[in-house]
Amino acid sequence: MANGGGTLLGAQTKEESVWSRAISRRSLLKGLGAGAALAVGGGVLSACSSGLKGTASASTRDLVIGYVSPKTGSLASFATSDNYILSTIRSTSAYRKGITKGGKTYHIRIIDVDSQSSPNRASEVTRQLILQDKVDIVVAGSGPETTNPVAVVCEAQGVPCVSTVVPWESWYYGLGAKPPSTSEVFEYCTMFFFGLPQFAGCFIPIWNRIPTDKVVAEMFPNDADGNAFRQFFPPAMIKAGYTPVDGGAYPDGTTDYSSMISLFKSKNCEVYTNVPLPPDFNTFWKQAYQEGYKPRIATVAKVLLFPSDVVALGSLVNNIATDAWWTPNMPYASSLDGESAASLAEGYQTSTGHQWTQALGSTYSLFEVAYNAFTAASDPHDPKEVAHALHTMSYSGMCGSLDFSNGPAPGVAIMNPVGVQWKPGRPGKFTDFPYAMYVVDNTLNPSVPLTGTLEPTNP
Repeated sequence: MANGGGTLLGAQTKEESVWSRAISRRSLLKGLGAGAALAVGGGVLSACSSGLKGTASASTRDLVIGYVSPKTGSLASFATSDNYILSTIRSTSAYRKGITKGGKTYHIRIIDVDSQSSPNRASEVTRQLILQDKVDIVVAGSGPETTNPVAVVCEAQGVPCVSTVVPWESWYYGLGAKPPSTSEVFEYCTMFFFGLPQFAGCFIPIWNRIPTDKVVAEMFPNDADGNAFRQFFPPAMIKAGYTPVDGGAYPDGTTDYSSMISLFKSKNCEVYTNVPLPPDFNTFWKQAYQEGYKPRIATVAKVLLFPSDVVALGSLVNNIATDAWWTPNMPYASSLDGESAASLAEGYQTSTGHQWTQALGSTYSLFEVAYNAFTAASDPHDPKEVAHALHTMSYSGMCGSLDFSNGPAPGVAIMNPVGVQWKPGRPGKFTDFPYAMYVVDNTLNPSVPLTGTLEPTNP
């Protein structure tokens, strides 16, 4: 795709070109593309007039990492561990000592910014990181509302980028690749997480262990994640012998789900799955309970991933299952200083007084990947070299083994999640809380020990 450099007018045109490809995939990006595309013509980019390039930091010895995450807004729960992780990363010996190349020592700085859970804002702050802060790489996490507009700007500006916590289909096709092709190469952008096959490999084994009529209620919104799930998940359900019932492509922020609940009840949907914004699920689940819809097993994506999401539901969260890409029980360790997953989670709890969150692992790994890319490049200020290092990287760290050269699409590294359920807490280092996350299925990742017993969400 487009290379970096050129005038700001040229860069703006390239961003518009990338976005025009992305939003043309309306089946996948109707909600996200339109909003983020509006930001391309305004904000920081249109306010500048000089021909700055994203690689301007090459004139200094510092290597600068820009980090974009939703610290506020509807997805803020994804970023609750940010401050602790940033402090931890900065204190590692690797980041304190910097990188030595050709007799030069490059110090590493991290600039973190808030996307406010808004695609428009994500685009704006990414351009600011590139054009004003002169970052050498941008790392981003926590859903396509942040990762996709960040990647679009980076690809157009020619700045290396790595994203996480977004289904790879939502990211890859959201950037403009045409499904079902997996041959499109985004020169500067990469990501690690998992996709619909892994969601299916995590959720369907759970469904199979709970006796039901095998009719599945789908709550998929009209946004990047919802449309990706709607296109790619039902075939896996059908192949496994389940009948999907689509509740409809509702807009994010919907407050009345009565018609959807009536549909699920009329079809006797004893299995329930979703991929909504956290506040939308809380509203739905409370209404479903009030209206008597109580599926035997509920497996949710994008919601109930973190302890802060559980508070709003209280006892209604009991035995709801979700995916976990990282837990303290995983046998992984940092590639920066050898710290174990258990130690990272324990340190967070001791330091903050809060319950561990799986974003600890994925956010930590963003900075492992950035560091490894810098060290692999002969010139860590050269965006093409760093981008090439990202695309060819294979290493083991806080999230296990990540291979960006051998994924389902170029620049995509796959993680294998485990199935977990929220249950009342019990005495223990990582479970002594009102509700805790227990590993109940490790089909995709048998190296992770089970810590709980799978039970129906509703008897």
